Amino acid sequence: MLMRIGGRVSVKFIFAAVGVASLCVGAWGQGNTPSPALLVLSKEESFLAIVDPATLKVVGKVDTGAHPHEVATSADGKIAIVTNYGNDHAGTTMSEIDLVSRSEVGKVTFPGLVGPHGIAILGNKAYFTVEGDKSIGVFDFVANNIDLHLVLGQKRPHMLVLTRDGRTMCVSNIESNTVSVEEMKKSITDWTGTNVKVGKGPEGIDISPDEKEVWAANSGDGTVSIIDVKSKKVVATVDVKTKHSNRLKFTPDGKLVLISDLGSGDLVIVDAASRKEVKRLNLGKSAEGILMQPAGARAFVAVSGDDKVAVVDLKTLEVTTTFAIGGKDPDGMAWRK
Repeated sequence: MLMRIGGRVSVKFIFAAVGVASLCVGAWGQGNTPSPALLVLSKEESFLAIVDPATLKVVGKVDTGAHPHEVATSADGKIAIVTNYGNDHAGTTMSEIDLVSRSEVGKVTFPGLVGPHGIAILGNKAYFTVEGDKSIGVFDFVANNIDLHLVLGQKRPHMLVLTRDGRTMCVSNIESNTVSVEEMKKSITDWTGTNVKVGKGPEGIDISPDEKEVWAANSGDGTVSIIDVKSKKVVATVDVKTKHSNRLKFTPDGKLVLISDLGSGDLVIVDAASRKEVKRLNLGKSAEGILMQPAGARAFVAVSGDDKVAVVDLKTLEVTTTFAIGGKDPDGMAWRK
């Protein structure tokens, strides 16, 4: 049974809300942040690397909270929000980063914020999962409010995807073997939800560009569950033979789906229409985070065990190069326009 807790929650900021103190904490590198820019987190060394996507060189770095896992950026490219997952998913903060000044301008926390992980930004609101109390939060980083604290009651809500209008969000719940499909009714505090039973250990999740299907990569049984968004039912289960699928992403044109395998280090590439594997690339040790370049030319895949990021050409489906970010255990990534 779902417990629904809507409404605003008191927010505490460490350092400052915005701009009062410590505006240059942990930043290095001179000059302006490139536009576009690739953002990559180092989980082990707790920083955000700013990478020039043209040269694949790190041009700046900003310290975060302990063991950051995921990051999302605002549409105007000014703000990044980082979920500080912490050791053993016990982190209690999220970092707000000014990408113009390359500085952490504050850490947000509130009662119940333990193990923040998946995150997506729409407008001035960051939608994020909280594993500790089995919930979803919505943080308004302009008003500095938590506009929603919605307890799902599902174990380890991990990754989250949104429709473009923000009225539907889907969450992979690793230990409940479900995907929660939440639909907004009248306002940001008013949602109705359905828990869809999928395979074992759903982790990576994405919604197709036409927003008709949600694909969930099941880390525990090597399958992908395909959910029809309208009916909220699993319409197909595909055996992709992964050892521990970690992330799943559609290409911008919706034709291919990329799945990273933490267990084997493989990147599995599936044709979305036929649901058949078209290629399998071994990237190294521990393939994790995946980010699509918005123009659709390249995909970036974090190879965490080898402390590198692989660049995959989406036309040839080959690795063209790899690069390091100057820190260990790269994983979560985002694109700054």
